[in-house]
Amino acid sequence: MLQVNQLHGGYGASKVLFGVDMDIAPQQVVSLIGRNGMGKTTTVKTLMGMLPAQGGAILLDGKPITGMAPHRIAQLGIGLVPEGRRVFGSLSVEENLVATARNTRAGWHVGHVFDLFPRLKERRTQSARTLSGGEQQMLAVGRALLINPRLLILDEATEGLAPLIRQEIWNCLRRLKEEGQTILVIDKNLKEMATLVDRHHVLEKGRVVWQGSPAELAAQPDLAHRYLGV
Repeated sequence: MLQVNQLHGGYGASKVLFGVDMDIAPQQVVSLIGRNGMGKTTTVKTLMGMLPAQGGAILLDGKPITGMAPHRIAQLGIGLVPEGRRVFGSLSVEENLVATARNTRAGWHVGHVFDLFPRLKERRTQSARTLSGGEQQMLAVGRALLINPRLLILDEATEGLAPLIRQEIWNCLRRLKEEGQTILVIDKNLKEMATLVDRHHVLEKGRVVWQGSPAELAAQPDLAHRYLGV
């Protein structure tokens, strides 16, 4: 579905990515993992068109999307749950959900999101700024699902959340996987990802230096210590 070939990028003259390669097949859940500052979020921003690619190619179904505007990439079916949530604080929960929804005859709709996260239904008329951090994260996930994404990208979706809320997000992702959702997840929790992810990609200084299954990573503790600090 998505191919990333020798992707280079960064922030102006400050280069961060030095030839990232990654493939994501339909109905596959893959991760991008690494220590802080290795380029994970920069990769996501470049995939979504929020940062310009400085080289390489991003292909969706074999067609280049490199350089497209973020809204065009979202319209093609790539949904993002960004780091920091970025919900619209002045809008209600329901208004946040419908504001960017992509209308389709089948698939995700507001009622489906409320079934997935019942507490959002309870707070549907509240402004998003009054929600807890965990509730805002649920809202960010629900908003991304309502574009009916072919590929869902989650950038540190469980970072800083209470344990119960983190577990609810992981359970949500497992349910999405069972339903055939293709997912790219960036997170630090290898234990939870071991039951979710089909293949890890380890990022080190802007390059994918290793990829393999969670079982293969667990069998190489020296590799996890070297690149992940665990």
